[in-house]
Amino acid sequence: MLHLPTVNAALNATAAILLATGYILIRQGRKEAHRKVMLAAFATSVLFLVCYLVYHFQVGSVRFQKQGTIRTVYLAILLTHTVLAAAVPPLAIITLRRAWAGKYALHRKIARITLPIWLYVSITGVVVYWMLYRL
Repeated sequence: MLHLPTVNAALNATAAILLATGYILIRQGRKEAHRKVMLAAFATSVLFLVCYLVYHFQVGSVRFQKQGTIRTVYLAILLTHTVLAAAVPPLAIITLRRAWAGKYALHRKIARITLPIWLYVSITGVVVYWMLYRL
């Protein structure tokens, strides 16, 4: 059976790599490649969300067992991750819709906000997984 937290971490890592690649591609002016990679990042994040919800509907919440400073660090990362993760779906959808509609000036404007938040959430998702299940 798949260990869904590991799958989720892999999906988050994949999304982060795709997001960074998409950013590099658009900076190079490779618009079609950028479009494909960003759609792949979106699809990866949607798949992550489905797996995440399935796992937590089955298991519930998982408590961090360590104590002391590491717990404070974990909770700080988890708090920022969770708050910003709630913003990613609407931001990603708005950003994608603006690009899809050819409203590139508006797309760029929101993408400057969406990208760093989405990237942070993807990376800290891996960090939270590592701290919770591997530390």
